[in-house]
Amino acid sequence: MLFSKRKKSAVGLDVGANSVKLVRLDRTKTGLAVGAIGLRELPPEAIVSDEVKDRDAVIYNIQSLVDQVDPHIKEVVVSISGYGVITDKFMIDRKSGSEAEQAILFEAEQRSPFDVEDVTMNHHIIRVDEESKKQEILLVAARNEFLNSFVEMIIDAGLQPRVVDVDAFAALNAYAYNYELDPSRTTVLVNLGHDVTNVIYLYGGYYHSTRDISSGTRDIYNAIQKEFRLNAELATKAIRGEMKDSIDQDMLKATIVSATEELVSGMELAFSYFKTQAKVEKMDWLVLSGGGAMVPFLPEYLQSKLGIPLEILNPLRNIDYDPDMFQYLELEKIAPLLTVPVGLAMRMDG
Repeated sequence: MLFSKRKKSAVGLDVGANSVKLVRLDRTKTGLAVGAIGLRELPPEAIVSDEVKDRDAVIYNIQSLVDQVDPHIKEVVVSISGYGVITDKFMIDRKSGSEAEQAILFEAEQRSPFDVEDVTMNHHIIRVDEESKKQEILLVAARNEFLNSFVEMIIDAGLQPRVVDVDAFAALNAYAYNYELDPSRTTVLVNLGHDVTNVIYLYGGYYHSTRDISSGTRDIYNAIQKEFRLNAELATKAIRGEMKDSIDQDMLKATIVSATEELVSGMELAFSYFKTQAKVEKMDWLVLSGGGAMVPFLPEYLQSKLGIPLEILNPLRNIDYDPDMFQYLELEKIAPLLTVPVGLAMRMDG
């Protein structure tokens, strides 16, 4: 087709271990605007560590969310993360067309821990060095078994995945649209989910690397539920700071801090590895997103424990929306939770 119309909107669907989030962004004359937003909690054990344990429950909640937000939604942009996804970065001589494809495939065969026949791969050119005539390539590979199982679940929910992205890159999209990328600052984006934490490094104004940590807010949720003897609904409210008048806040803080040991240890290890790899002495800035950004006392504790200035990511910072239209959702409060679906909905043109 000689002329193709740019899509006017896209729907990002984020299927997390704790909840399903949906965001529709519309293209306007001035940028992007929120057209629809929805959020639905999943049963506590429906998805554990990226493994779907109760497929029917997940499908039911996806369908219910779409019916609630906009029953006409059919096409969605989705994402995956965790053990079924690998990312790598390398330099090759500047090439184009089939020559570039062959060079990238050759590198992928050398680097992938999986047989290339068992994965679906895609790549992106991060930057081109005109002086050395080389280009830096980001390679993403997903295990077919993992990818196909996820896509089939979305299709069985009555939806068509237009694009399958990766959680970490969706978070990066949301950040890059709403914030200036400072080349003088080494920034780490931490998308803190229920079971998996995506860590994305920005160095010299460019994407550097990403790493998934197999730890999230589930340990905090379990500790709160046990300590205060709460049911699932009340534990969810407590972890979102909605029970200030009902439970002792000092005890809540102590419970949260003691439950983050594994998470903090994983982050410290990841940061140490990056600093060695990138040959940098320190991280200048940490940007926190995901459900973990909403946990009482946690952002302040992470800033103190890790010794890095911390900011909460607002993925709607440069996106128009009508506060009255979404008043019941308290967008200002839950915005960090929408980081991935917002980043996904930005993929309007694939």
